[in-house]
Amino acid sequence: MSPPLRLAVFDCDGTLVDSQANICRAAEQAFRGLGLDAPPREAVRSIVGLSLVEAMRVLAPAQDDAMQRRLAANYKDAFFAMRHAGTLDEEPLFEGIGALVARLDAQGWLLGVATGKSDRGLAHVLDHHGLARHFVTLQTADRHPSKPDPSMLLTAMAEAGTTPQDTVMIGDTSFDMAMAKAAGVRAVGVAWGYHSIREMIDAGADVVAERVADLPALLVPA
Repeated sequence: MSPPLRLAVFDCDGTLVDSQANICRAAEQAFRGLGLDAPPREAVRSIVGLSLVEAMRVLAPAQDDAMQRRLAANYKDAFFAMRHAGTLDEEPLFEGIGALVARLDAQGWLLGVATGKSDRGLAHVLDHHGLARHFVTLQTADRHPSKPDPSMLLTAMAEAGTTPQDTVMIGDTSFDMAMAKAAGVRAVGVAWGYHSIREMIDAGADVVAERVADLPALLVPA
């Protein structure tokens, strides 16, 4: 009998790549373009992983829904303009991530991504780093409600043909961990991203990897 399929779903920003510089710059442009004070970068980093409108609700709670949606649109426009002008900062893979992805693929894991990025943004990152060929399912904010809603993971499992018992979510934020718990899958946090270990544990992380090298041993229960 063949072993069951196993699916490892990665978050992107803060897990695969360090994209905080561009995210902070786009947020600052979005707010200043509407005559608002830009939030501190620490606050911006704390909402990485949320879909844009939900992120703006957190960053600008005093604004009405229409303004929050304008901020989200401004953010998207700012990011597109930076990409078109070639002024985006490098979004490097965290050290060891490229080798890890290739290793898991070679070991028979099915791999996916669940991210607050757009389809276009995710495709750009994966193509730039030569990782696209490793992933069988890609879920983005273009087609799903914001994390921690489990929609991305439920769709990823449906596309990959796996069950919650054979699926693991790997991410750096409390949103990722809460999404994993809502979908009934193993939740593995990573300590090199944008939320603290305590935030991830409080949100339901089963375990947190301190280093990329620690991840393979943590993807299945001991």
